[in-house]
This record gives sequence, C-alpha cells and structure tokens, in this order.
Amino acid sequence: MSTLRQDPTTRQWAILATRREDRPHVPVVMPRSELPERDPGCPFCTGNEDQTPPEILREPPGPQWQVRVVPNMYAALSGEGPATRSGEPMFREMPGIGSHEVVIETPRHDGRMDEMSREEVAVVVRVWRERYRALIARRDVRAVVVFKNFGTLAGTSLTHPHSQIVATPVFLPRLLRRLDVATRYFDEHGICVYDELIEAERRAAVRMVDEVGGFVAFEPWAAQTPFETWIAPTFHQGSFGDLADEAVDDLADILIRTLTGVRRACGDPDFNLVIYSAPTNGGHAEQVFHWHLKLIPRISTQAGFEIGSAMAINTVAPEDAADALREALATP
Repeated sequence: MSTLRQDPTTRQWAILATRREDRPHVPVVMPRSELPERDPGCPFCTGNEDQTPPEILREPPGPQWQVRVVPNMYAALSGEGPATRSGEPMFREMPGIGSHEVVIETPRHDGRMDEMSREEVAVVVRVWRERYRALIARRDVRAVVVFKNFGTLAGTSLTHPHSQIVATPVFLPRLLRRLDVATRYFDEHGICVYDELIEAERRAAVRMVDEVGGFVAFEPWAAQTPFETWIAPTFHQGSFGDLADEAVDDLADILIRTLTGVRRACGDPDFNLVIYSAPTNGGHAEQVFHWHLKLIPRISTQAGFEIGSAMAINTVAPEDAADALREALATP
C-alpha cells in the first residue's frame, strides 16, 4: 500500500508509491559522450575568454585561473534601479531588474565537480559565497538563488562545467512558503524546524547518507523525487552568505562525495543542485531559517497528476535511496 508523508519544512504531502516503479516504462537516461580537455568552440574554455561578456570575477587573478564569473549572455534579469510596479491589479508588471551570472567552475571542458579535487571545489564554493554576498547586499535585490544544472534533462545548454546565480527584485514563492512554515514553527516551539529535522534524522540514522565535519547529507523523509538529497550544516545558520572560511573545505568534500554517490547509484543521471538560503537579508529569517543544498537527480518525469495537484509521487523510498548511496560511497 502506498503512503503519504508530510514535509515538516513546507507542510506539503508527497505520495510514496514504490510499487509504481514496477510499472511498464522506459527509464530516463541521457547518453554521456566523451569530451575533450579543451573545445576550441566553447566560450568557457581557456583561450576563449574574449567570447564571454566582460568578466565580473576571476579566481585566482591572472591567466592560470580556476574559476571565472561572467554575466549570462542571455540573462533572465539584468540591470539596476527601482522595482516599481505598474498596471492594473489583474495586469501587474515591473521592470526585470536584477542579475544573472554564470560561474565557470573549471578551465577544463571535460571537468566534472565529482571528479574535481576538494581544493578545486572549495574555490567554486567560495566564489558562490562571495557573489551571493555581493548580490544580496544590493538595495534592489530581494533574493539570490545559486544553482547548477547538469545535463540536458536538467536544462543545461552548454556542456562546459558551470553553475549560475540569479538575483531577483521580488521574494521567491517557494522560499516564502518555507519561511512562513519555519516562522510558525519557531513561534510555537522556540527552535528552528531545520535544526530539529537534522537532529531527528541523525538520531534515526536510516536516511543519513554521509557526514563530513559540520555537514550532513541525507534523504528527506518526504522526498519529492527518487534520490532527492539534502546537504545541510549541522550548526544553525540562516544565510549561505554567512558560511565561514573554515567550513568551506568540509562543504566541498561532502558535495563531491554526494555527487559521487548519486553518480554510482543512479547511473550518472542529469541533475539540478540548488542552494536554499534565508529569503531576506537580515531580520528574523536568519533566525528561523536554515540554509541547505538540494540535489535532484533527473531520473523521473513529472506527469499530469503532479502538475495538477502540486503533490509529488515518489517511487523510491528515501530509506532505500539512502542505503544505495551509502553502499555506493563504501565501494572503492
């Protein structure tokens, strides 16, 4: 029999229906072709720096860079100025101000984050943090989203390893929902719901995948999709921008290990990686919220029921997914 599970951070229900995995269907698999170390036609490769818009940041400075940040040539949002709304209530609009940046994670065209060293991924994490801090400090910005799309099914248009950062002039609906639930929980119990959740998962142990320093990786109780994985600090911290220098290496390490586990257990799927951070700059959100990363392997497809109901159907129990990931990480 299927069961319904409720996510304590959103109060939304998900259907856990493992028998549906046995129904006739073709698994979602995208072939992964061999890539060269450098592609002369790729604007993100070394030697082609003039093919991108003027860069925002280079780390380290000089020709031997490891990470570059450039404006997205096809930006969803750009520019600064007042976020003035106009139009009638049923036809409201505002200028598309904000920012849309691309983080080129490595000079290698064939690079992959799960194959990079901890030091290389740590540089990427530090750049994410620095750009998050710079963008959230803008007066016209209300939220900043750091995300990585890997593969065609995840929305990637260029193969070269990269992630993106978008700053918006409005609060984000999904973050507002989480903030509302977290605020109510804090008001009733006097503690952050994410702190409680992480500690409960550590006690239960069955959905825990890994722990490195002050970070854990686990399969959430009410996972929306197969092998949905969270990475979170075990210490309370509302904003990703507050990540300390001494914690960067541990985050880089557990990120590499989690990506490696998913690659081994799921057959190298396309995936999306998103950082959820306190949706306001300062204020009570940083007290009640808890930043975390969410990894979504693209091994299932949303269909009519999910679209019509906003309720997910997950065919892989989080406990089984955690077992598979732990076993994958234990394999030499």
